[in-house]
Amino acid sequence: ITRILKKKIKKVIVTDYHVQCMVVSRYAHTTVQSSVWNQLPITKEAAFEVDLPSSAFISNFSIISNGKDYVAHVKERMAARKIYDAAKKQGKTAGLVATKEREIEKFRVAVSVPPGSHVSFSLTYEELLSRKLGRYELTLGLQPGQPVQNLSVDVRITEQSGLRFVKALPLRTRDEVPPSTQIKQSSHCAHVHYNPSLQQQKSLSPKGLNADFIVQYDVEVRDLIGDIQTHDGYFVHYFAPRDLPVIPKDIIFVLDISGSMIGTKMKQTKQAMSTILGDLREGDFFNIITFSHRVQIWKKGRTVQASRQNIRDAKEFIRKISADGWTDINAALLAAAQFVNVRPSSSRSTRSPHRVPLIIFLTDGEATIGVTAGETILRNAQEALGSASLFGLAFGDDADYPLLRRLALENRGVSRMVYEDADAALQFKGFYDEVASPLLSDIQLSYLGQQAFEITRSFFPNYFQGSELVVVGQLKPAAKQLKVALTANDSKQKCAGVMEGAGSFVHRLWAYFTIKELLLAKLNSSDPLIQRLLVEKATNLSLRYNFVTPVTSLVVVKPDVDDTPKPTSPGGHSFIHCSVPVDGDPHFVIRLPKKDQRLCFTVDGEANDVLRLVEDTERGITVDGHLMLAPSKQDMPDRTRTYFDQITITVARNGAVGVTITLTLDSVVIDGEETVALSTSHSAAVTKPGVQVVINSHQGCWIRLKKDVIFLVLFHRYDHQSYLQMAHLGFYIAEGKGLSPHSQGLLGQFQHANLEVVQLQDPHAANFHHGQLRPGASLALGVLKHKDVLIPVSLQEKHLKDTLGKKHMDQCWVVPKVEVEKLLGLSYLSYVVDHI
Repeated sequence: ITRILKKKIKKVIVTDYHVQCMVVSRYAHTTVQSSVWNQLPITKEAAFEVDLPSSAFISNFSIISNGKDYVAHVKERMAARKIYDAAKKQGKTAGLVATKEREIEKFRVAVSVPPGSHVSFSLTYEELLSRKLGRYELTLGLQPGQPVQNLSVDVRITEQSGLRFVKALPLRTRDEVPPSTQIKQSSHCAHVHYNPSLQQQKSLSPKGLNADFIVQYDVEVRDLIGDIQTHDGYFVHYFAPRDLPVIPKDIIFVLDISGSMIGTKMKQTKQAMSTILGDLREGDFFNIITFSHRVQIWKKGRTVQASRQNIRDAKEFIRKISADGWTDINAALLAAAQFVNVRPSSSRSTRSPHRVPLIIFLTDGEATIGVTAGETILRNAQEALGSASLFGLAFGDDADYPLLRRLALENRGVSRMVYEDADAALQFKGFYDEVASPLLSDIQLSYLGQQAFEITRSFFPNYFQGSELVVVGQLKPAAKQLKVALTANDSKQKCAGVMEGAGSFVHRLWAYFTIKELLLAKLNSSDPLIQRLLVEKATNLSLRYNFVTPVTSLVVVKPDVDDTPKPTSPGGHSFIHCSVPVDGDPHFVIRLPKKDQRLCFTVDGEANDVLRLVEDTERGITVDGHLMLAPSKQDMPDRTRTYFDQITITVARNGAVGVTITLTLDSVVIDGEETVALSTSHSAAVTKPGVQVVINSHQGCWIRLKKDVIFLVLFHRYDHQSYLQMAHLGFYIAEGKGLSPHSQGLLGQFQHANLEVVQLQDPHAANFHHGQLRPGASLALGVLKHKDVLIPVSLQEKHLKDTLGKKHMDQCWVVPKVEVEKLLGLSYLSYVVDHI
């Protein structure tokens, strides 16, 4: 019997939802508050979600339940993890929040609400608003989850230099300013109030608001040197001169046209490029490079002036390009370098020293041919590009954003994600608009008289029309005047900046900037000792100012009426922590128990093999995974690549098979006393004795077995997959405490294993392999202790899929392939079973 389950689940009621934001001199302090009431006779889960800008730091979170206020604490990441784990062992609801490097950061927390009870959430975060295209933009995500009787947004803005304008934009789903929006503005202050009725909310969506409330404004500028504000020994310098002439540019557009760009992405790229080419000024010079496994240059050997005829020819060239082939990022960068880093005396040089050299580099994938090692690509680019500024655009989730980010950071530019939405062409064009009009280059802001110290970055490669440069620092107690020397475009100017009193936000802004720069410096450093010192300093500042940053976590604990929290969505932050996943080719990642470390190893499987991932005879749980063949990399044709295309989970009862759950990309089939087939394209839930299955449409499936055993299977799909990409499954042990200490299998054996890595300073202290000792191959060397076995390992930066989020860069102790069998204790064939 096959049936599709559809069940209407009643929710708790959101009684109040309020967003309050105070902006003082561009620094925004935002608090989101939500109150819920469980009117049902049973305990229900209440979730609180907020989309945060990528630049924001969370600074406070609390839960009010039964009249008690449970305040979260910012801790060093490992300390927060220990508190969280201890609370979970005691049967308490605990939330652990860390940051990810994404354009939008999703904060999510969920608690159990007893019948008739009220629970309130309060989240505070801080950010510095950036000036782009002549305006500051504040984005507030409204996600109450349902229409709310009492919903309001209040934004208060105070700017000492004066306000030029303030406006509220339409919500994402409408063309007009949201009804009930009120704006009150004076010369230096503004108040924006939004208080939609239930009917107005339902007219936008019957499920409640799920949109961004956006406020834009700009300030007056009274002095060329900018606006300097001080408070209690700290200063902030906002530098944004107006009415300067635009400097012509040499701009090279480098466009990925590999096979994964086929379809909508290529159409959107052509659309954006056609508009951009039409916006070039006549004094600009330009060229176009397209690349896949081949590099094609529109005008060989030179940039050409942006005349009408050249722009027409360039548009025709763009119109005719088509997507095909692999991705050679290194060759494309070197091709661009010949146009922006040519000595003026060279016969090939068309670049004037009075034009600013810029590269717009767009790709949607990873390097798959030619030079594919990230460190080599970075080194080649830095040597070749000279004084050119590179701006990287990562098109879609499959782009190698960590590589593009470092390319931009190391080559005087910035990077940005372009999301695969209907407005992708507008995102591309919008980014170009930000860098289309350079006004100054090589800007150095120097603070004279030794009055300032602990200053953040004060050299900037470019200043673009409509933007703003910001420097923050500390002042000596006797400082009365701050003299600033400005060097730009090979000219110098000195003037005294007038210091004005400001609010207490300035010292927090200094910490905010300093932490970000320390973490960027860590990203650019390859020296483990320097990296550790930078992390320690960033951690100390984060703890001092109560900021959730990439080196700290936020932990909150409250007594729980239900000691078995339900699985939460794979998206965003979750209470579920994946201790042992396998995802990809298959690459295994194990979290070491004593430190915040990971152990990585790879098993090269064979197509159609079935691998025993978990075998727990005491609990009656077995997990098997079927491998399918994937295309080999061109530079490693002899290496077999495989992915999982089917996962089977079997739960035994009284020595006999009780329930079998078979998961593929298309369906989840639960076979027991009756058979239930569920499509993975829709959300659904099935509960049977001892088994709970929850499908989040298109994303993944949670499987809860017995107590403290939760598995997660993710569905990896690609809209326009490249040659190397294949839709596949990823398997995670999200909660494994309920597995017995005698669990076996490729993953199961490590659930309770005692693993430890001891770092070594002397490379001769262990039998390291030649590849581990190559210069630049490892960040550190160590020995893995497992049972009575010692294995040489090396610390490396790896693309990991060990969380519920997207692939990311992090450090991992890597086991050499020749040592994997020693780690497993058995041969590969010992884990192969004859059926699934």
